[in-house]
Amino acid sequence: MVRVTDAVRPRLARAAGIVRPRLARVAATARPRVARVAKPQLARLTATGPNARSWQYGAGAATVGLALAAGVVTVAGPWDSTGQRTAERDRATALERTGGGDHGRTADSSRTSDTAAGAPRPAPSAASVLVGLGGGADVVVKSAPNALPTGAGVASVLTPLLADPVLGARHAAGVVDVATGRRLYGAGAGTGLTPASTTKIATAVAALSAMGGEHRLTTRTVLEPDTKELVLVGGGDPTLTARDDDGAGWAGLRTLAASTAAALKKRGLTHVTLSYDTTLYAGSEVHPIGPNGNLARVTALSADEGRPDDSTSGPVTRVPDPAADATRTFAAFLKADGITTTPPGPSKATTRAKSLASVSSPPLSVLVERMLTNSDNDIAEALARHTALATGVRADFAGGGAAVRARLKKLGLPTAGVRIMDGSGLDRQDRITANLLTALLVKAADPARPDLRPVLTGLPVAGFTGTLADRYADGAAGVVRAKTGTLTGVNALAGTVVDQDGRLLAFAFLAAGTTDPGAAQAALDRAATALAGCGCR
Repeated sequence: MVRVTDAVRPRLARAAGIVRPRLARVAATARPRVARVAKPQLARLTATGPNARSWQYGAGAATVGLALAAGVVTVAGPWDSTGQRTAERDRATALERTGGGDHGRTADSSRTSDTAAGAPRPAPSAASVLVGLGGGADVVVKSAPNALPTGAGVASVLTPLLADPVLGARHAAGVVDVATGRRLYGAGAGTGLTPASTTKIATAVAALSAMGGEHRLTTRTVLEPDTKELVLVGGGDPTLTARDDDGAGWAGLRTLAASTAAALKKRGLTHVTLSYDTTLYAGSEVHPIGPNGNLARVTALSADEGRPDDSTSGPVTRVPDPAADATRTFAAFLKADGITTTPPGPSKATTRAKSLASVSSPPLSVLVERMLTNSDNDIAEALARHTALATGVRADFAGGGAAVRARLKKLGLPTAGVRIMDGSGLDRQDRITANLLTALLVKAADPARPDLRPVLTGLPVAGFTGTLADRYADGAAGVVRAKTGTLTGVNALAGTVVDQDGRLLAFAFLAAGTTDPGAAQAALDRAATALAGCGCR
């Protein structure tokens, strides 16, 4: 259990205003204090007894987390140019406003946490990820031996909740103590069920392990020396943007056009034949579910995920041909820079082509976080294909799924009963077990695998970010971090939760045959909240 000392508490308000510019200094001074352990503070926070409402514990956990955040954040990495972990940007921003950070959700979303009526106060996302990991380089969080959760304790809490008829005819669940790796609960945990978007956890682990968190996806232009043909070569970057805000860190077509125009003018060229190359990927561009607003055609070249509006997440009708659309936009940018082109068409760059310019995505760790927080299907399918490319497998839907499963097996994770057909979880033929989902989360928390930490930091924070922004208003807000999954008749939730004794638990709940998605979702949220509110001893 971690103590919030009287020395730390008065500093919390001041820390809110200086997190960005002084994070490194705050972290350095906070670490020695974080190591102090004391239970009386939480005892007072939960003094109403064992049946206290879970929101009361959530409020206490938020206070604990604020004290921990500055010190604990140094454990996780990776760091961006401002000295903050990418997953914690929203935390720093949230300290300056009344609602929780939103990880890129747009104003057209009714679930934007910043604007929602009665939005909760900012949550301590960093602490909720790392509490209970133990063995960290800078912070060691310990529980007394009698504070360890037990299987019987977890079962007494979860079994009646998971028996709710709204969870359908079949369900599976698993809970693991992250610090020890000990399984505390399993109900059908080895049975593969349709995982929906919790598949993205598997995709994230496979991609990070295959390519590393610093890997970037590059879009480039080349010039064919014989024909003077300019080819826009897709590098499979799902975050490539044609918008004016590419200065936010995403690779921009406008920037690429400006650099390409300058290179062409140096060669004395102001009019070129324009083509585009999407041959990095293989197979059909259309997902087996068919055209769907949740996913654009999967191609190695697209801008803004083929969205025709200003949205950045959620379903919307996509452009019919993302590669052609992106190239037409690129041509318009070239024209503004003094280069005219022919109408673009598909082609393939030859080995003789001369490189002109390129733009690269943020590191893979950032893409993983964005994918998980917003449940971004376009990024998920791209990462599955890149995992296939990195491991020598055909880069189509089947190859991406096979590459993800093979990578997980290589990591020693339990793949029995697992079938992965895509990277996003939109394919209803996918089958994943609760055992695998909890094992993925434990692997991501392994101190020996810091490359996988974005899997944890990218998980939506209950009540504050991404697909959990509008959930847990009266529950474990800020304490549960989890990936959601929803298809017709399918509801899933998998992530981490800090229990009342400060233990970090990994959990996975899968339900099939549900008929009321709202009721099923609420039932899964109650189960996660119950884990947060109990010591389960």
